[in-house]
Amino acid sequence: MHQTVRGRERCGAMEATGNMTIACLGWGSLIWKPGDLPIGNWRSDGPALPLEFARLSRDGRVTLVIMETAPSVEVLWAEIDAPTLEVGIALLAKREGCPTHRIGYWPCKGSRLARHENAVGSWARAKGMAGVVWTALPANWNKVEGLGPTADQILAHLETLDDAAHAEALRYIFKAPSQIQTPFRLQLERVLRPRSGSTPDAPST
Repeated sequence: MHQTVRGRERCGAMEATGNMTIACLGWGSLIWKPGDLPIGNWRSDGPALPLEFARLSRDGRVTLVIMETAPSVEVLWAEIDAPTLEVGIALLAKREGCPTHRIGYWPCKGSRLARHENAVGSWARAKGMAGVVWTALPANWNKVEGLGPTADQILAHLETLDDAAHAEALRYIFKAPSQIQTPFRLQLERVLRPRSGSTPDAPST
């Protein structure tokens, strides 16, 4: 049984999608580790979203999330095998291990759409998409929702990790799709690649 979507008040009720294509956006580990998420091949011509390394995961990795203050970069997308937008939301939430209100979606009705939601809508209409879903987990530095770190703070955090966690954290940074070039990524790789000796994994494309 799929989860019931909650938190619709942030942009109103979802519009019907019919039987057309629903896209799933990706930019991090979802690309190389989709789990049971029923998606097709990833394509590189997704919408431009404001991304940065700003979320501290339970395992110590610092992951990419949407931050309205970050520069926008073109993300990836794949078709998700879901009969409705609501099912697509539930499927992505299950893969991410998060509540459905932490999944972004389009179309949605409301007058207070964020900058990136407008960008998604413009892209989706141009592509003829019926709906789009994406992970909308927030930055959480120092356990403060919405607060992002500096690059120096990320580097200092990585130094506190044990060898296994440090290797996983570097793998995430290095393996993020090569088109996801954020300011922090450029700074982190400039420092971390020489230190690592060898690249844990080649970047994805």
